[in-house]
Formats: sequence, C-alpha cells, structure tokens
Amino acid sequence: MFVDLPADLNDRDADGFCFSLKHTARDPAVVESGSVIVEGNEDAPAFVEVIDQRDLGEVTLVRFRILQGHFEGYENALDRFQGWV
Repeated sequence: MFVDLPADLNDRDADGFCFSLKHTARDPAVVESGSVIVEGNEDAPAFVEVIDQRDLGEVTLVRFRILQGHFEGYENALDRFQGWV
C-alpha cells in the first residue's frame, strides 16, 4: 500500500478541510485540484478529492476532503471496474 500524499487526516483548517504540503507527495504531478488521490498513511489510507492548492511562498498547501466510505470498498469497486475495461 502506498499513499500519494502523506497527511494526518485528523488535522483540519478553519474551513474544515484536511491539508498537507505538496512537496511531500510521492509524485507531485498527480496532486492537482479536482483529482482523487490516496492520502493519509499506510495504516490509515483514504481516498480524497483535492479541493485547492495555495502557494505560500516556499511551500504549496494542498487542501482536500475525505471521500466517504471505507478504503476497501473503493478498492473492490476499482477491481470490478478494471474487469470491464
């Protein structure tokens, strides 16, 4: 299991969104506004939607919302989908 962007899924900003720093991403190119990526850590991964990115000078803050449901449910759905393609 890997995550695209490590984050503490319990940290929230004033608007209620989770956040992390883009430079910590495994591949920063996949972290774009509107994309769905895997966040968190290997023990607690979650699918999230990237809401926006904010350039703070030397770093870029990535804000995201956690998609509802258990990770395994998405994983099972992806496995089924791959069978259709």
